Amino acid sequence: MEKIILTDEKIKSDLLPQKFGRRGMIWTAILIAFCAVGLFAYIRQLQNGLIVTGMRDYASWGIYISNFVFFVAISLVGSLITAVLRLTGVHWSTPLTRIAEIIAVSAITFASLIIIVDMGRPERFYNLFLYGRLQSPIIWDVTVIITYFVISIFLLYLPLLPDIQILLGRKENKGLHKLYKFLGSFWKGTHMQFRISEKAISILCVAIIPVAFSIHTVTSWLFATTYRPGWDSTNFGAYFISGAFLVGSGAVVVAMYVFRKCYKLENYITDMHFDKMGRIVVMLALLYMYFNVNEYLTPVFKMKKSEEAFLNGLFIGDFAPIFWSAIFGGMIIPIIILLFKKGRKPLPMFVAGIMIVVGAWFKRFLIVTPTLLHPFLPMHNVPENYKHYFPTWEEWAIALGSLAGALLIITIFARIFPIIPIQETLIEEHEKAQHHK
Repeated sequence: MEKIILTDEKIKSDLLPQKFGRRGMIWTAILIAFCAVGLFAYIRQLQNGLIVTGMRDYASWGIYISNFVFFVAISLVGSLITAVLRLTGVHWSTPLTRIAEIIAVSAITFASLIIIVDMGRPERFYNLFLYGRLQSPIIWDVTVIITYFVISIFLLYLPLLPDIQILLGRKENKGLHKLYKFLGSFWKGTHMQFRISEKAISILCVAIIPVAFSIHTVTSWLFATTYRPGWDSTNFGAYFISGAFLVGSGAVVVAMYVFRKCYKLENYITDMHFDKMGRIVVMLALLYMYFNVNEYLTPVFKMKKSEEAFLNGLFIGDFAPIFWSAIFGGMIIPIIILLFKKGRKPLPMFVAGIMIVVGAWFKRFLIVTPTLLHPFLPMHNVPENYKHYFPTWEEWAIALGSLAGALLIITIFARIFPIIPIQETLIEEHEKAQHHK
């Protein structure tokens, strides 16, 4: 296969944002339609109250909170790829950093919004800040989410500045020039600006790692600080973090494949990138499986009366099909696929990534729902629908609308900005050329 020479002009023309074709327009229209239906369902919920949902006195959390935990988990990918790999000087990750950053920003945005959706009276949200108690994990969660969101925005924005300068120098996309000027007209590309930017990025990379660990740990404490069966666990923090690393990496793999196909980026997102990401995903899947064994083996061994019905429901009861599908489809089968070199090619990696992401969502559903349906006190003299939980169409519409909204942010970003850093790619190609001389 003939090696393609990547000149500066070719790199710029390949990586500049492209106008939507027919498929892009259809994809965007589908996402907007899902968002519109979700908004309509939420308006119905505001008008009629949470009675339109399937949530009742016992199952007081449903797929809204499942979505929240899923979004929080998938947002960890920003710190995994951007911070850890930047700080360790791993250059092969350059084409993946911005993909990871925008996934993190879109996910944490909708994690914040879905919490407001879950509130029966969202106009009382300000009371959280006026009367919040420091002892409450909810206050800790709100604090770290806001902090993580701000750092993620800066970590996306600062490396984007040199590319905005390149975009301002192009005649194309004149309709977007006002936006580019607003965001980056002050950037002149001087040596001093690059030094300040690099230092700021390094500080943000260091800062975001403990904040990212905190957001997942604190989210797990929302569950683990209760005595409920299935949540009363000291393993939950590590269990949540390991799961977040896995689903985040799976999401990056899926995005890598989609952008490579749609934007013809085979020269930049290569088989080598898939191979290395495949190795990382296998390691993270094995780590998450270890914490799953810890999470379920210990209570099964003790089999306390309060845990018995909950565990039986997961292993052999109503939730068993979802549980075993999430375990095998979300961890075991992807590990088997990715252990082999042929399995770390783009298409098998894409399939494994989809399985991991879908399995991760159902795993979050299993964290939330079964526990709520197994309270300490038996359910006596309550309506039959209190004993079960299945989402209504309004809940499904809002949940799917939030997922579509996160994808819409990523789609619009890729239309406006380069999804692979142009300036960093140019620098790396120059360094390679100097090394070969």
